[in-house]
Amino acid sequence: MKNVEEYCGHLDREDFKTTRKKVCEACVETGGKWNHLRLCQTCGAVLCCNASPNQHAQKHFEETGHPVVTSILPKPWSRFAWCYVDQVKRPLRQID
Repeated sequence: MKNVEEYCGHLDREDFKTTRKKVCEACVETGGKWNHLRLCQTCGAVLCCNASPNQHAQKHFEETGHPVVTSILPKPWSRFAWCYVDQVKRPLRQID
């Protein structure tokens, strides 16, 4: 993972999507479980993180090439965006 200070053109934006969904869509279909959720910034899919057994967000990137996800956390002050292509993490401001 590169430092937050590394430049990534995929993360050079302020208009990140948000969602009220609180389940991994793929885990619900398969009966799986998740730890944390990620929101695909290209198509809006809500999928589980790499710490989850099925790593659906990572698989979604590998299948679609959609480069950026944002965290969906109970603590809005710890939100971040992650670029799979450049392996860069960027903190996000709080979104209500």
